Amino acid sequence: MRIKHQLAIFNALTRLLIIVVLWFSLPILIEKVVYKHIDKTLLEKKQKFIEHLDKEEINDFINRNDSTETYSSFSTLHNEFLQLYQSKEKNIKSNTIFKNESRIIEDEQNDYRTLYYSFDYENKSYRLEIGSSLSEIQDLTFVIRLFILIVLIIVVVFTFLVDTVFVEYLLKPFYKIINKKIRNVNAPERFDYTTIQSHSTDFRELDEVLNQMMKSIQELFSHEKQFIANVSHELLSPIALLKNRFENLLQNESINDEGIDKIASSMRTLDLLKKVINNLLLISRIENNQFANNEQISIKEIIAEILEDFEDRIEEKKLSVSNEVEDDFIFLGNRILIRIMLYNLILNAIKYNVAKGKIALKTNHSGDNYLLTITDTGKGMTATQMATIFERFTRIDIEQEGQGLGLAIVDSIAKFHHIEIKVDSKVDTGTTFTVQFPVVIKKS
Repeated sequence: MRIKHQLAIFNALTRLLIIVVLWFSLPILIEKVVYKHIDKTLLEKKQKFIEHLDKEEINDFINRNDSTETYSSFSTLHNEFLQLYQSKEKNIKSNTIFKNESRIIEDEQNDYRTLYYSFDYENKSYRLEIGSSLSEIQDLTFVIRLFILIVLIIVVVFTFLVDTVFVEYLLKPFYKIINKKIRNVNAPERFDYTTIQSHSTDFRELDEVLNQMMKSIQELFSHEKQFIANVSHELLSPIALLKNRFENLLQNESINDEGIDKIASSMRTLDLLKKVINNLLLISRIENNQFANNEQISIKEIIAEILEDFEDRIEEKKLSVSNEVEDDFIFLGNRILIRIMLYNLILNAIKYNVAKGKIALKTNHSGDNYLLTITDTGKGMTATQMATIFERFTRIDIEQEGQGLGLAIVDSIAKFHHIEIKVDSKVDTGTTFTVQFPVVIKKS
């Protein structure tokens, strides 16, 4: 997932968390504010009532001396009430208490915030109750919660879109650096040193550091290519000189048969050493992108050439070869390297096959990819062996000739051309190599 998407999702989740917290905490906050306001109002009403205790209507109630009766006052909609009655307790201490309770007033039940006030008046104890309805407050709380929820959702959606656009704008130089520079890090000679314009100091520094790093890599790359050329000359030249001297010694008639055998054995060792050096140099040159890859190559033509080269070895092992490469296509790459890759794969199919075995070459298309399969009926491989066959100096069968570099070369050539190679093998059944060419240039 890209960083811009991660940032946008993170911002959306944090805002969603804020909504959830507010949704659950809002009633508590509203209740505290509203209750504080109601309590203040009830205290003011209590104070006014106490100040007017000498009114005639209240004095009438007090003068009755009948504790069973109560002085009551209700609003029209029962939003408020006031009750005064004589308390049975004597000489009580004046105190004020607030409670939330449900009351039935004139056959209608409502929730109220009630103030209880006990006091003495003219040597008698009284209890005053003043209530304010909570139904409107509950409705108001729900409306406020709903309103805030809608507003917050709109804010989250809007800010998410704004964040996405802003992050896209902010990270645009970063993606330019990735696409124009980092993706070409395996090809120093094609690296783009153009400065990426950015309003962010971080991205400008990143671009500058990448340019400096690639300059150093390119210098090392050039030194490595020069080193490879020098090694090729310094190692192969003494080998050629030694082989020439051995050939001259073979012309010497004074050397007996035992000496000739030793010289011939030394010459074979030199040939093997020369082949190993050439293969290692080939792998190094491929991995350092020292080959052109803009030639149009006919895969069908190359396979026909390779099978013709192997006619003697095929006849020697009495193998049955089924060449079903009927449709051709033109692949853009390096012809010599592609021929070496297919040569080594077919060589393995011959070398590790059983006598009178079979080899089948088939092609098919999968989307824009061209698939070539090379199947043999040889000894096959275990899963452990398949996991290491592309490593250098790995040999499945030590009795077979070779240095264990054939498939390592195949792997290097495949990676150079962005070709994918898959292996499927079963012991005592055979092996199938599937070569997937990534781009079809031309069909015929």
